[in-house]
Amino acid sequence: MRQWVVDHKLRAVGSLWLSGIAGSIAYNWSQPGMKTSVRIIHARLHAQALTLAALAGAAVVEYYDHNTGAKSERYAKFLPPIDSYSHKD
Repeated sequence: MRQWVVDHKLRAVGSLWLSGIAGSIAYNWSQPGMKTSVRIIHARLHAQALTLAALAGAAVVEYYDHNTGAKSERYAKFLPPIDSYSHKD
């Protein structure tokens, strides 16, 4: 799962946001005595907090990958070997 999050950070944040707002709307609609506008505002605030948490999590994953060198290993397979950079005259 971690590898999927690393490869699809924006999808992970978007999925978390969508599930968060859906869950918040469902929860707020189950609470009696609230106006619809208040329910929508609460759902937006919950989704915004979840989005910030997801972005912070993605930043931590990116920082960890940068420090361990995992990111450079992942992209190294797409680059040609260093020998191919030498000029042959």
